[in-house]
Amino acid sequence: MQPRRRDQNSGRLSPDDPGKSTGRALVIGPYRKEQKSGALRSPQARLEEAIGLALAIDLDVIDTGIVSLNEIRPATYIGKGKVEEVEGLVKAHDIGLVVMDCALSPVQQRNLEKAWGTKVLDRTGLILEIFGKRAQTKEGVLQVELAHLTYQKSRLVRSWTHLERQRGGFGFLGGPGETQIEADRRVIEERIARIEAELEKVKKRRKLHRDSRARVPYPIAALVGYTNAGKSTLFNRMTRAKVLEADMLFATLDPTLRAIDLPHGTKVILSDTVGFISELPTMLVAAFRATLEEVTEADVILHVRDISHDDTEAQMQDVQEVLKALGIDEARRGRVIEVWNKIDVLDAEARARVENMAARTAPDHQPMVVSALTGEGIDALLSAIEGRLAETRIVIDLVLDGTDGAGLSWLHRNTEVIEKSVQDDGKVAVCVRADPVKAAQVRARFAGAIPVS
Repeated sequence: MQPRRRDQNSGRLSPDDPGKSTGRALVIGPYRKEQKSGALRSPQARLEEAIGLALAIDLDVIDTGIVSLNEIRPATYIGKGKVEEVEGLVKAHDIGLVVMDCALSPVQQRNLEKAWGTKVLDRTGLILEIFGKRAQTKEGVLQVELAHLTYQKSRLVRSWTHLERQRGGFGFLGGPGETQIEADRRVIEERIARIEAELEKVKKRRKLHRDSRARVPYPIAALVGYTNAGKSTLFNRMTRAKVLEADMLFATLDPTLRAIDLPHGTKVILSDTVGFISELPTMLVAAFRATLEEVTEADVILHVRDISHDDTEAQMQDVQEVLKALGIDEARRGRVIEVWNKIDVLDAEARARVENMAARTAPDHQPMVVSALTGEGIDALLSAIEGRLAETRIVIDLVLDGTDGAGLSWLHRNTEVIEKSVQDDGKVAVCVRADPVKAAQVRARFAGAIPVS
């Protein structure tokens, strides 16, 4: 194993509060020597991300290391020699938890725990732990619990010591009865069913909220991006809200919505969503689908990227994979605006290079270069949002009778009224802008009020 020691206080969430640590941990990156085609991250970068995940739940990272694999061993994932080497490190440093930056099977996890005499957590389990700590709202807690139970259901074989015991059947001729593992699995399945029913109610409630917003002509702009790309800081800058922002992975989980005014008066609902990460467990994507539907329904999607990060291209691909899983594929990417954040972190040379790259991009895909921390580029971003919305909305001119107050009221509730004036004959000329669905409703309701050109 290639050791990579690090300052124990570097990157800690609470370096002045040693009592906050949740355990002495060893972080191991077991990576194949031949990476899959298209992989952009180096083993060192992948390990650094795993260390960041461990620090996000206040683990005391004592030591780290990379294990280069020629092949994955079915029993222990890594080879016998490496297992023995890690066992020595665990004993030498009094390690209470080993984090493996990979997806372990239940059998591999059980075998490693037996060999090392300590708890072992794989990447999925670590992300679930972070989500469990960060979730605040009832919906977030339910989503995390659903993902955790789905993950745990396949691992009952390693989680308990009594699972092979059997309860006696009824009467002398009864069979051996239900094994404890079957009983525990049934309890988990019943709990999963209850949570799914609760989340179905959440999904319906969110749909009602979206329907109510649809009745008011406010478009939706959703922030998406890799975790720690600066989405919450950007959200706070644009809305003057006070959402938690911190230099840590998955600082916020629960979605937040606020109304903002664009330069020419258009009101937009801005939505901050959960951050993405490479190899995001599919069970988490499924559990958070009710929340992520805010993204699929958005009129504009702001893909926030940490342009100062060495792996910004790889992070971009990971976000695009999740968007694709949500049904936002290349054919619908026209509503995505890339936001290159943290320009303030770059030195003069790197900054000039990034700005030149953005300027050379085609106008319809041109990224917005901003600093959410200092506010640089925010005005241009707001204008870009307004311009992108205008491309997808239809402008309709109407001439209404001056006494048609109900019609004017309906237009104000259901469309964006751009201009309104009273003509000499007492009629009211109105120019409105609406999405295609609302535009069809306007044409149907005010067919006789649309001037023939």
